[in-house]
Amino acid sequence: MSDPEGLQVSIPAGPVSLEGELHLPEDSAGLVVFAHGSGSSRHSPRNQYVASVLRERGLGTLLFDLLTEAEDRTYENRFDIDRLTDRLGAATDWLREREDTASLSVGYFGSSTGAAAALRAASARDDVDAVVSRGGRVDLATARLPTVAAATLFVVGGADTQVLELNRDAFAELNCEKELAVVEGAGHLFEGEGELERVAELAADWFGEHLG
Repeated sequence: MSDPEGLQVSIPAGPVSLEGELHLPEDSAGLVVFAHGSGSSRHSPRNQYVASVLRERGLGTLLFDLLTEAEDRTYENRFDIDRLTDRLGAATDWLREREDTASLSVGYFGSSTGAAAALRAASARDDVDAVVSRGGRVDLATARLPTVAAATLFVVGGADTQVLELNRDAFAELNCEKELAVVEGAGHLFEGEGELERVAELAADWFGEHLG
């Protein structure tokens, strides 16, 4: 199924529905589900850029809102990692129930707090093959890190010193295939020239190797 324009979807998650955007390139080898960070959404320009690079590599992508608009107005909800984890799991279950995505290999791309949700969700499933964290608050998933089986890549900015330290500590707790990539000079948002492009390249290589 070829879907270059993307499909606007509504994902059931308990009592709410979450808006999303599903892209399925022809003959996708796998599909990457994005978990955005606090204060962001499926429209995140950084995640949208990374997703476009993944699609160029033949991977499907799902970007969706982990919170409804009403939920997002309450600041504390953005750091409710249990809720975000449940939402990511619900989206994955929904993909498994769709005829066009049921058999695809699935990976997670998480940013900031979304990375904690991605790792927690992956630790509870046997159908997630790879995780990539961009500037992730992976410390918020510490208790679950030893049980993550999916191949996991942490990408951190070299100038994002506090988050880099947290990632190094968390990295030591992982027992899966793993890699820590430091983008030298980059801050938390990877706003410098070529920095986000490097993130996308690293993610595309990782997912290309471990999905499909």
